[in-house]
Amino acid sequence: MATGWQDRAALRRLLLVGLGTSVVPLDSALNIAFPAMTAHFGQPVADIQWIVICYVLTYGSLMLGIGRLGDIFGHARVFRAGLGWSALAYLLCSVAPGFGWLMACRVLQGIGAALVISCGPALVTSLYAEALRPRVLGAYALLFATGSVLGPSLGGLLVAGFGWEAVFWFRTPIALAALLLLRGLPGPARGAAREAFDLPGAVLLAVAIGSLLMAVNQARHGWVALALAGLFGVALWGFLRQSRRGARPVVALHVFALPGFALVNVANALANLAAFAVLLFVPYYLTRIALLPVGVAGLVLASSAAGTMIASLPGGWLLGRVAARRMAALGVGLIGTGLAMMALWGAATPLPALLVALLLHGAGLGLLQVSYTEIVTATLPRADRGVAGSLAMMTRTLGVVTAASLLTLVFEGVQAEAQGGGAAVGEAFLRGFGASLASAALVAALVVVALLLPGRQRR
Repeated sequence: MATGWQDRAALRRLLLVGLGTSVVPLDSALNIAFPAMTAHFGQPVADIQWIVICYVLTYGSLMLGIGRLGDIFGHARVFRAGLGWSALAYLLCSVAPGFGWLMACRVLQGIGAALVISCGPALVTSLYAEALRPRVLGAYALLFATGSVLGPSLGGLLVAGFGWEAVFWFRTPIALAALLLLRGLPGPARGAAREAFDLPGAVLLAVAIGSLLMAVNQARHGWVALALAGLFGVALWGFLRQSRRGARPVVALHVFALPGFALVNVANALANLAAFAVLLFVPYYLTRIALLPVGVAGLVLASSAAGTMIASLPGGWLLGRVAARRMAALGVGLIGTGLAMMALWGAATPLPALLVALLLHGAGLGLLQVSYTEIVTATLPRADRGVAGSLAMMTRTLGVVTAASLLTLVFEGVQAEAQGGGAAVGEAFLRGFGASLASAALVAALVVVALLLPGRQRR
């Protein structure tokens, strides 16, 4: 275990874990390909949410259980399995013959993503001493954000040159390179007694999370949402009962009773709900309203992830000097400011104004991710580091799925009302776009207030 950044072996492994993890945030390449994909399969714009939901629903429901598997069997083993699985899934997505097949392949891709990102934070923090944990998490967030930066810009170029299929297959060699080069990662102590894995609890938790996410997605279909909510209630009851009976549950539930811990998890989900509005709607604005070529639109969209990169490393270094919860509030405030600026975009908004809003949004995400992950990893025992990293990603996933569902409802409703009132297609789109981004900005503002309210707080 390295005690300083000068350890070259630890730094090399950190970079290789970052390279392997990058295949997950590189999924942002899809967002700029959304228009081409819906056109290719002849799907309406609203159906684009299923490309997101099939993927994030899968990894969101599996991550906590897989994170626990990593804690038991070794984070490196699970991480490497995820790289191999993902390499194959990307190829399958790129040759999907129909929209339904693509959805099925996205489920396979979600399994690979769960294997990779559930153990990434645990792996990088195991490379260095605990005193360096905030800085390591900042570096990891920087590496994660690098993939998000490259995704839209590479996606635009790949779509323009090779078609939408390229946003999938280009990640296969990246996953394989990381798999082949990663050596010497920490593993479980040899001869150590291995804890039992709570398989019934993991299955019940996956069903609970999956049904909750689908219930949110199907909110517009009353009886379907109610049935899914009922399934969520039954599965959650079963998981809680199983957790109380087992000596080592998937998640130690008592941590949610600690001062402020439950609130900060809810806040992260809501903040990511607001933040995802950018990836959901801005690609259409850039290509349909700003009329940017797809390659240029990808570069502009990447400026949000560039802001995340810029803020992540300084955020990690500042933790310890600034309370993590206050830094999270600052991050959400920047997200909301960027969203509010985007809600005012029109057909004639200049490019510098677009870039400033996206950079602010991204910088806020960087500060939020580093501070929230630090809160979670500091709260849970070190033996549960895989669960801690998975919890951080799972709450983000809940926000993404909710955004894909509820913000799409806002967009469709306002756009339809505008079209019914005689507005032109472009004007109707702008009204729906502005209403969706304004709603997201309001959510971010409420999260800031909640995080800054005085009360009993752990950090």
